[in-house]
Amino acid sequence: MRIVLAEDSVLLREGLIGLLERFGHHVVAGASTADELIAAVAEHGPDIVVTDVRMPPGFSDEGLRAAIELRARQPELPVLVLSQYVQRTYAEDLLDSADGAGVGYLLKERIGNVEEFIDALHRVAAGNTVVDPEVVRQLIRRRRDPLSRLTAREQEVLALMAEGRSNASIAAAMTVSEGTVSKHFGSILGKLDLSLDDTTNRRVLAVLAYLRT
Repeated sequence: MRIVLAEDSVLLREGLIGLLERFGHHVVAGASTADELIAAVAEHGPDIVVTDVRMPPGFSDEGLRAAIELRARQPELPVLVLSQYVQRTYAEDLLDSADGAGVGYLLKERIGNVEEFIDALHRVAAGNTVVDPEVVRQLIRRRRDPLSRLTAREQEVLALMAEGRSNASIAAAMTVSEGTVSKHFGSILGKLDLSLDDTTNRRVLAVLAYLRT
């Protein structure tokens, strides 16, 4: 894939470039500011953007806000955000963009697990939603009322879905059958008022409903 990478730390940026290219990808541009990121995407038309949250000049949420702006301009552009912390307000805005398709939010410690990071990159590029479990936990702390409709097992299933896991992976993690996972998912859709006949990616809709409510 052709990747635009935004990271203000030179050492981390060069390390990520080397890692991505080792797995056969091509970093077409490396940006150190949000403005450089937006310009690089306009110039190169990458397959995916990987960006830090905190960038110059304010080192607060410039990278994340740039990612949201890019998604507003190009809803189909996959974006994977990396951060040392959870910026909850803008994280919700990012996950809401384009119904959450082709978007990911991982904490930087995930980069330490190379295979997991590369797998997340591929899944986001393919249009899936990948959310770090800690991001899930911090987002749901804000408003838990709708979760009262879900059982503990249903909440566990939905949290694992938010990590981007398949039914088979969820079944293995919970030591249940895939059929049981499917039944839990059907119950979750009903309790979150999501139509079983909706042609949109119902898994993404369910995860987004979980995260933002």
